[in-house]
Amino acid sequence: MPKLVISGTAHELVGDLITIGRGPDNMIVINDPSVSTHHAQLQRAGEMYRLKDLDSTNGTRVNGIPAAETGLRFDDRIRFGAAEARYESDTSGSQPLPQLEKITVRPAEFSAAPADFTNASPFARRKDQKDPFRSAIFVGLGIVLLVFLGSMIAVLMMHAPSL
Repeated sequence: MPKLVISGTAHELVGDLITIGRGPDNMIVINDPSVSTHHAQLQRAGEMYRLKDLDSTNGTRVNGIPAAETGLRFDDRIRFGAAEARYESDTSGSQPLPQLEKITVRPAEFSAAPADFTNASPFARRKDQKDPFRSAIFVGLGIVLLVFLGSMIAVLMMHAPSL
């Protein structure tokens, strides 16, 4: 059942039209000088309530925004003048939960890639071909590296102090 919580007191909303104000003839009485005698009303609209300000002196705000008329949602903060309130919709679970359904699992009939599926990449795939020119470059670089290392060792041996 929806509630309007004002200063720690929960008021269950049971009627189709609920009046709020300082006057004793209201369904919800708020004893605060900033609240008008007939400040606002809540009217049921299906499963929810709509809040309507009754041209109050200090106005009505919902979540900090001035409101003349608006639908209320769970945990809305309402301010009647200087009086703070919170709207709690029906969260008690009065409706039954849906029944669980048994799920049957079947293995896939076909799990192989389609015949026309070659590659999902947008980039062309490099073909594995032996390129003799590239191989010759790598062999030449290897020989140059070995010659360089050999010459460095020879230079170091020439200038090494004798024991």
